Amino acid sequence: MERNIVGISFQVEERRRERLLHVLSAATFLIFFQAYMVAPLIPRLSTAFGVSNQTIGLLVPAYMIPYGVSTLLYGLLSDRIGRRPIMLISLSVFIVLTFLTATARSASQMIFWRVLTGFGAGGVVPLALALMGALFPYEQRGRPLGWLFGAMAGGMAFGASVGVILESFAGWRMLFAAVAVSTMIVLVWLISNRDLLGEAPAGARPTLAEVFAGYRSLLTIGRGLRTYLYVLLNAVFHSGVFTWLGVYFERRYGLGGAGIGLALLGYGVPGFLLGPVIGRAADRWGRRWLVPAGIAIAALAAAALISAVPLLVAILAVTVLSLGYDMTQPLLAGIVTALGGKRGGQAMGLNVFLLFIGFGLGSLIFGETLRFGFGAALAIFSLVQLAAAMTATALFRSETFKLNPEKKPFG
Repeated sequence: MERNIVGISFQVEERRRERLLHVLSAATFLIFFQAYMVAPLIPRLSTAFGVSNQTIGLLVPAYMIPYGVSTLLYGLLSDRIGRRPIMLISLSVFIVLTFLTATARSASQMIFWRVLTGFGAGGVVPLALALMGALFPYEQRGRPLGWLFGAMAGGMAFGASVGVILESFAGWRMLFAAVAVSTMIVLVWLISNRDLLGEAPAGARPTLAEVFAGYRSLLTIGRGLRTYLYVLLNAVFHSGVFTWLGVYFERRYGLGGAGIGLALLGYGVPGFLLGPVIGRAADRWGRRWLVPAGIAIAALAAAALISAVPLLVAILAVTVLSLGYDMTQPLLAGIVTALGGKRGGQAMGLNVFLLFIGFGLGSLIFGETLRFGFGAALAIFSLVQLAAAMTATALFRSETFKLNPEKKPFG
C-alpha cells in the first residue's frame, strides 16, 4: 500500500515536471518570438520612422547585448536567492516593457524600450535551462533541453515569418501587444505552480571573490573554454546572417513584408519539429560529431546564398541554416549544464551572456561588412564558420555518450 502511494506521488510529480517543461517552453517561445520578429521588420520600421535600415537595425543589438549582460547578474542572483523570484519578476518586467514598446513614437524611443526589455527579460530562459540541469540527470537532459531550444527555434521561426506576415494586417504595435498578453497567461500558470521553480539555495552565499573564481574555473579548463568560445562564435555567425535576411530578400528578390515572412518561414522549423529528436540523438551518440556537423551545415547554407540562386533555393538554404543552429547551440548548452556543479546558474548565465553578446555583435559586424555587398559579407561569414567546423572535429572529440562529465570531468 505504502509503495503504491509513493509510486502515485512520483507519477504526479513527474507529470507536473513535464507540464513545467512545456510552460517554460511556451515562455521561451514568446521571448524569442518577440526578439526575432524585429529583424524582418527592419525595412517596414525604417519607412515608418523615416530612418535608414542601418539605424533601425540597431534594434537588434539594442535588445540582444543588454539581454546577454543581464544574464550574468541573474545567474549570480539565482545562486544566492533561488530561481523562483528572478524568473517571475523577469517575466513580469518583460510583459510591461513589451507593452510599452508598442507605444513607441520614434526610432530612438523604440530602441530605448528595447534596451530596457533586454535587461529585464534575461532572467527567464537561462534559468529555465539551468533548472533542467537540476530536474534531469545528465544522461536525460538532451530531451528537455531539446524542448527549450526547440521553443527558441520555434520562436525564431514564427517571429521571423508569421510575425512579419501578421504585421502586414495588424501592424507592429498590435504585434507587441499580443505577445505581452500571451505571456501574461504563462505568468499566471507559473505563479500558481511556483513551487516547481525551486527554493533558495541552502548554505553560505558565495563571496565576490568566489564568484570571479567560479568564472575563472569555467573558462580555464579546456572543456569550458572551448564550449564557451563556440557558443560565442556560433552566435555571431547565425545572428549576423539572420538579422539581415529581411533586407537580403527585399533587395535581391524584391519581396515585401508578407513575402519576406514566407521566405523565412523555414527558419527555426527544424528545431521546432526536431529539437527533442536532436536532443535524444545527443544523449545516445554524444556530441562529438553532431556539433561539428551542425557548424559545417550552417556554413554551407550561408555560402549557398552568395550567388544569385533561384528564390526557392534561397528559401531552402534558410531552412538548412536553421538546422545548423539547432544541431549546435542546444548541444553546447547540454555541456554547459555539466560544468557548473552546484552553481549551475552561474555557468548557464555565462553561456547565455556569450550567446546574446554574440547575437548582438553578429548583427553589427555583418551590417558593417554589408558595405562590400551581401556576397562578400556572406562569403566572409561562411569561411570563418567552415574553419570553425573543421577545428571543432578535434576539439569536441571527447564529447561522447560513454563519458558522464558529472562523474568524470575532462579538459
